[in-house]
Amino acid sequence: MTIYHFVGIKGSGMSALAQILHDMDYQVQGSDVEKYFFTQKALDDANIKILPFQKENIGGDMHVIAGNAFPDTHEEIVAAKELGLPVTRYHKFLGDFMQEFTSVAVTGAHGKTSTTGLLAHVIRGAKPTSYLIGDGTGKGEVDANYFVFEACEYRRHFLSYYPDYAIMTNIDFDHPDYFANIDDVFSAFQEMAMQVKKGIIACGDDEQLQKIQARVPVVFYGFAEENDFQARNVAHDENGTSFDVFVRNEFYASFKIPTYGDHNILNALSVIALCHYEELDTAIVQERLQTFEGVKRRFSEKKVGGQILVDDYAHHPTEITATLDSARQKYPNKDIVAVFQPHTFTRTQTFLSEFAESLQLADKVYLCEIFGSARENHGKLSIHDLETKIEGCEIIDERDTTALLHHEDSVLIFMGAGDIQKFQQSYESVLNEQVAE
Repeated sequence: MTIYHFVGIKGSGMSALAQILHDMDYQVQGSDVEKYFFTQKALDDANIKILPFQKENIGGDMHVIAGNAFPDTHEEIVAAKELGLPVTRYHKFLGDFMQEFTSVAVTGAHGKTSTTGLLAHVIRGAKPTSYLIGDGTGKGEVDANYFVFEACEYRRHFLSYYPDYAIMTNIDFDHPDYFANIDDVFSAFQEMAMQVKKGIIACGDDEQLQKIQARVPVVFYGFAEENDFQARNVAHDENGTSFDVFVRNEFYASFKIPTYGDHNILNALSVIALCHYEELDTAIVQERLQTFEGVKRRFSEKKVGGQILVDDYAHHPTEITATLDSARQKYPNKDIVAVFQPHTFTRTQTFLSEFAESLQLADKVYLCEIFGSARENHGKLSIHDLETKIEGCEIIDERDTTALLHHEDSVLIFMGAGDIQKFQQSYESVLNEQVAE
C-alpha cells in the first residue's frame, strides 16, 4: 500500500490534508522540525506518525507531498527524486484531489479560515462533506459529495485550483514580500476567477471584487442594496447577531449567528448564498449557522477571574479593526486591551501607519517584538518604530507580563500570526500563581 509522506506535515494546510487522507483510509506519515505547533495536536490524536527531517525517512512504495515552504534541495525531496518516487507539491496535490467532488474554494485577503470553517459546518448538516481549513483542521469523508477548502493567494498558490465554486471574501494588499501592490493582488484573483467552473460568490461591498470578470455567474453579497444577497435589519444581543436576508430585494429568510462584527455577517452571507445556489434546505442552514463554534485562533476566548482572554490570528490592520470591532460589540461595557505581535518585518514596514491607526481602537495597547517569518528574520525597523506612533502604548516581554494584571474586568486580546500564544501562556501562568497564593 502506498504511503503518503508529508514533508512539513505540521504546516496548517499540510496537517489538514494529512488528516483528510487518513480519514479516507490512506496510509499517512510525515516529517517536520521538533518544535511543537498547535497544528500537530490533531495529528497526534489520529496517531499519524511524525518523524524528524532526515533522508532516511524516504523509501519503499511512497508518494511524497512537499510543503510549499521547503525547497527542492530539501534532503527528503532530493532523496525521493533520486529513488524515482513521485513528489507532488501541496497545492498541486490538492488541485488534483478535489476533482472528485463538488469543490468550493474559499479565498480572500481576510476571512478565509473563518468562512471555510463556517461553510464546512453548514454544508455537512445537509450532505457528506470533506473539508480543509487553514487553521490545520481537516476531515475526510469516504462518500463525500462536497469538498470545501481554503485557497491562499500567497505566491499565487490558488492558481493550482480549478474549483466548481469560489467564495471571494475581499481583495486587500497583503504579503508585501511577494505582491507589488493592490493591482498585483487583483490580477491574481482575476486569474483565479477565470478558473472557476460553476459560479463565484463575491462580496459586492468590496470595491476590488466589484471589478472581477468571469466565465461563470458572479453572485454578489453584502450590506449594499445592489447586492444579490443583502443583509438588513441587523440586531445584536448577548447571544450574537441576527439579520434578515433579501435575495434581489425579496425577503428570503431570517438568520442568527453566535458571533459579532460586520465581517462575521458577511462571512455568513457568503455561506447562505452558496447554499441557496446549491438548493440546500434553508432550515438546515439556519440551524447550522447557530451551532458553529468557530475555528482555531479566531476570537478564541476564555474567562479567567474578571478578565476575558482572547487568542486571535489578526495580523493585518483590516483584521485588527474587525477583531476589535467584534470585541466592542460583544463587550460594550469593558475596556479592550490589545496585546499585538507584528508578523514579518516587510508587513510591519509596509503598514506601519495603518497598524497604529487600527490598534488605537483599543483602550490600551501592548506591543511584542516583531516575529520574523521563515522567509525573513531581520529587518531595518524595530518594534519601537510602531511604538512611537501609538500614544500610551507599552512594550511587553513574555518573561514579565505582570503589567496586564492592572486591567481588571477587561478584555485582553492577544493578536498575531507568529507565536503570540506564548505571551498569553506566560500571563496565564502569572494568573495561576496569584490564585495559588
